[in-house]
Amino acid sequence: MSTIAGEPTDVILRDGSTLRLRAPLAADAEAVLDFFARLSERSRYLRFHGFPALGPKLVEPVLDPDWDERGALIGCLESRVVALANWVRLRDRRAAEVAFTVDDAHQRRGIGTRLLERLAALAAEAGIEQFVAQVLPDNRDMLDVFRDAGFDAVRELAGGEVEVRFPIAPTSRYRERVAARDHVAVRASLRPFFEPASVAVIGASPRRGSIGGELFRNILAADFTGSAYPVNRRGEPVAGVHGYRSVAEIPDEVELAVISLPAEHVPAAAQAALEAGVRALVVISAGFAETGEEGRERQERLLELVRAHGARLVGPNCLGIASTSVRLNATFAPRAFPAGKIGFSSQSGALGLALLERAEASGLGLTSFVSIGNKADVSSNDLLEWWEDDEETEIVILYLESFGNPRGFARIARRLARRKPILAMKGGTTRAGTRAASSHTAALAGSEAAVDALFRQAGVIRTRTLDELVDVATLLSAQPVPRGRRVALVTNAGGLGILAADACEAAGLELPPPSAQARAALAEAMPAEGSVANPIDMLGSADAGSFAKVLPIVLADPGIDAVIALFVPTVGVDEEAVGAAISRAAADADGKPVLCAFLSARGAPASLRSVAQVPSFAYPEAAARALGRAAERGDWLRRPAGTVPELDVDREAAEAVVAEALARSADGWLEAAQARRLLEAYGLPLVPERVAASPDEAVAAARELGLPAVVKSAAPGAHKTETGGVALSLADAQAVRAAAERIGVPVLVQPMVRGGAELLAGAVQDPLFGPLVAFGPGGVLAELIGEAQFRLAPLTDLDAEELVRGGKAGRLVAGFRGTPPADEDALVDFVLRLSRLADDLPEVAELDLNPVLALPDGCVAVDARVRVARPPQRRRAKTW
Repeated sequence: MSTIAGEPTDVILRDGSTLRLRAPLAADAEAVLDFFARLSERSRYLRFHGFPALGPKLVEPVLDPDWDERGALIGCLESRVVALANWVRLRDRRAAEVAFTVDDAHQRRGIGTRLLERLAALAAEAGIEQFVAQVLPDNRDMLDVFRDAGFDAVRELAGGEVEVRFPIAPTSRYRERVAARDHVAVRASLRPFFEPASVAVIGASPRRGSIGGELFRNILAADFTGSAYPVNRRGEPVAGVHGYRSVAEIPDEVELAVISLPAEHVPAAAQAALEAGVRALVVISAGFAETGEEGRERQERLLELVRAHGARLVGPNCLGIASTSVRLNATFAPRAFPAGKIGFSSQSGALGLALLERAEASGLGLTSFVSIGNKADVSSNDLLEWWEDDEETEIVILYLESFGNPRGFARIARRLARRKPILAMKGGTTRAGTRAASSHTAALAGSEAAVDALFRQAGVIRTRTLDELVDVATLLSAQPVPRGRRVALVTNAGGLGILAADACEAAGLELPPPSAQARAALAEAMPAEGSVANPIDMLGSADAGSFAKVLPIVLADPGIDAVIALFVPTVGVDEEAVGAAISRAAADADGKPVLCAFLSARGAPASLRSVAQVPSFAYPEAAARALGRAAERGDWLRRPAGTVPELDVDREAAEAVVAEALARSADGWLEAAQARRLLEAYGLPLVPERVAASPDEAVAAARELGLPAVVKSAAPGAHKTETGGVALSLADAQAVRAAAERIGVPVLVQPMVRGGAELLAGAVQDPLFGPLVAFGPGGVLAELIGEAQFRLAPLTDLDAEELVRGGKAGRLVAGFRGTPPADEDALVDFVLRLSRLADDLPEVAELDLNPVLALPDGCVAVDARVRVARPPQRRRAKTW
């Protein structure tokens, strides 16, 4: 039986409502029979190809499925069965016959497709490869479900029925269809949060200073375009608006309800609102999962209630939500949010307020703000889906403390980042979880490495401070992304130019000299004492006219991608005129970003925005950091997406090794022979070796493999160099025998491989992010150097190339201090095979290949340590 089939799964339908899918139990017999009884005659005929008697025998075959011979799911809404799907394994055990039924009142909402998605995933776990369905030609809706799902279906008309056959293994086309359905459904489910026509605040007290009352007053103060209703125990008016004792009393339909009550009263208030038809809830109240076990249980009960009614929830324990398109400020922030281009989500309400204050001071405005709090339901992933198609949102900012579905985040963010920049700051980072790590790879990995890899691969710009976050947003909201990393510094102060040059280098930017043509033009435009190198120093006498002459010359240089103008006020120089000159130059910059550091006590002049929006920073370091982040985005946008290549691997053989090891122990290191079989199944090249049970066998093995030889401990999982368990360059039989006697049999014997850079390659299963692949300098100093790079599996061909060519490992591969260049293609193939292994086999908890020798012709792993463990079961609470 499937290990997860018993877990209820919530799915979002195309109209934005949610539906719970679960296996039907014996206790559901009456509910399933009632479902069949409610079907129209036509629906019953199309499902059963006739009119069977309604009785226990009709429902028994679908109850308590064993998920081996048969499987079944029901769709429940408010405890009522509204859909059923089941499969029965056929004589060809790789195939199963499948059938679906949806309540007439709920047809054409996408329920059949969602059932098919889930049922196919569970059937695949049972070893089924193909679904077969017998459909009457008149059942157009069911035929459309099979056609549109994304599977490669084949139809054949026989005996008055249409037989539909299709393989259920996910393909790229199928995944694209699922992602498209998710996108439509999630956006529909979030519309009442961002575009509500009516809002009720439950807990809106007439008393000044109460959170609910002030939140309601904020809605009124922002001039919300819809209707707002205060709800409190006595039905008292708030701020002159008629009050109600419950949402049910409100004469109009309420689309969004905001709840601000003590935690123990929230479930009852939520249920009343949901029963009155509300499908979007924002729960401000604290006292849930953030407070401990009791609060966690209260939060789970609240979420169960929300999903049972097909609704969505923001919070609990949050600041609220704001949407400038309808002038909604349903937060208890001290003032309304200015309209602008940014969609902002914060997991911390207080930090969100601080960032909003800083952003407003920098002239940034919002399209929407969502404080997701405990994110029991609506998460950053959902919000990315909304902002992707929101025409007003041009930049997305996220403050994150945790991830619920990192792979979903990566998929959505990668798609969105191609169109709009995503800036993220991640809090709550720690390396505590790596302190007990056993392998080099696991010791180098950690939550920070996983987050960095996730953001890098998804095209998310990660910032480390609030100031940097706002600075990058300020730049990207005003200027284009640079086409490269070549920057020119134009300054009226030489010392400032030097500081800026250092900051640019630290930010990964380049300062090339101007072209010969540009230098000649600059020499004519500047005083003879000035410098036409880079930084371009116009001297302290430079005024607006100087900037007006020099900036166009620099911007016209094809070898320059961006310009930072640096200005320190001097006596007699009009700051406003300087700002206007910079702004005019930026307007004619032909797609090159212009930014400045205006070091004036009065701040940046308004004239910097007179023609073009030129962002100004208090210091050159901030400008350089922001431009460096923008250049990272440019690099990512220019980088092709890459593909995950097909590889010739023997997954079944590898799974057999893992199963053999786990049968012996639920968590342990593979023996050398097992590790070799596992790696060879994925085509990973290893140095030949023999296991020797005695010194005599060690000598014989060394002679067979060739001298000089290596003798090392065969103890599973041991760090051989740290325990004295390895002896190198053994030139003769006597040395081999002595080494075997000292280390203690059994030992491993290998030929000594000389030459080649020592690298580390490995993988570790992160409990949240999944398989993380590492690559970097290897050998005994791997952890001390600490320069491994990480990517989340599965890697594309370009991901693997970046790992091999990047960082210090890339310098070793390219040839370092006279060593010949290594075989890059072989190393890329090696990393891709390692990624495939880690992605295919979640039971491989740690895999450490150190060293891997990078040779001029190929590469080979010298030592392998593999730990396997049963992966923890992850609760699949939702599919979006």
